[in-house]
Amino acid sequence: MTILTLGTSGRSSLICHLSVCCASVVSSFDAPCSTSAVSVSILPEGHVSPRRLLSPQGTLSSLLGGDSMREAVERLWPEIDWIQNPTLREQVTQTWIKALERSPLKPDDLNQIPFTLLVPNCPITFMEHKRCVVHIARDSARAMCDFMGRALPIDEDVVIAGAILADVGKLLEYELGPDGKSRQSERGEALRHPFTGVALAIECGIPDAVCHIIAAHAAEGDLVKRTTEAFIVHHADFMAFLPFKNPKNVRVK
Repeated sequence: MTILTLGTSGRSSLICHLSVCCASVVSSFDAPCSTSAVSVSILPEGHVSPRRLLSPQGTLSSLLGGDSMREAVERLWPEIDWIQNPTLREQVTQTWIKALERSPLKPDDLNQIPFTLLVPNCPITFMEHKRCVVHIARDSARAMCDFMGRALPIDEDVVIAGAILADVGKLLEYELGPDGKSRQSERGEALRHPFTGVALAIECGIPDAVCHIIAAHAAEGDLVKRTTEAFIVHHADFMAFLPFKNPKNVRVK
């Protein structure tokens, strides 16, 4: 890759020239975002729009701000480090990066907005709920392995990845209204988060076993036969949701 910087009207224009030497590299431009394939378009005023990012330490990723988005994901999700498989761990990270890049929400919004629109004046934030679900799911998977593992095999990595990604589609389902409060976006009205979440995950190479959890964690999953890992995430999610449906359970400050 050759980088040429030209000064124009006091501002720098970044032009990236990619040299492709074999057909296998050319074909990788349609690969999931877990690969290192990159497609760059030059926009007016010298802005560069990446379709794919290089590896976390990649030069292009650093130049185009990919590292800062990665850092945001790492701040939001320390639990990603629980995933033992490095390929799956990176795919999960990339799915969240892609969701944030396409979302009308900013990373910090996730620590402010309520985790659901179905509970009036919900006191728990999106990230409080989501991280709680991941902890419940992992602890439940371990208890089930301890007592029933000889008859019921459970892939803990799949459970953790599925719990982290279950609501990633909400970043495309929610937006902030003029009053600064979260609301369902136009896309969200047409496609609930299990659908957009699976679309993001597949694009980033997430395995089918984890995509199944994203698809089946909510009410839509009642129409399919859930895997053991999907049952764990489904019930962890509802354990951290259904108590708020009864106002008597909620402490009022």
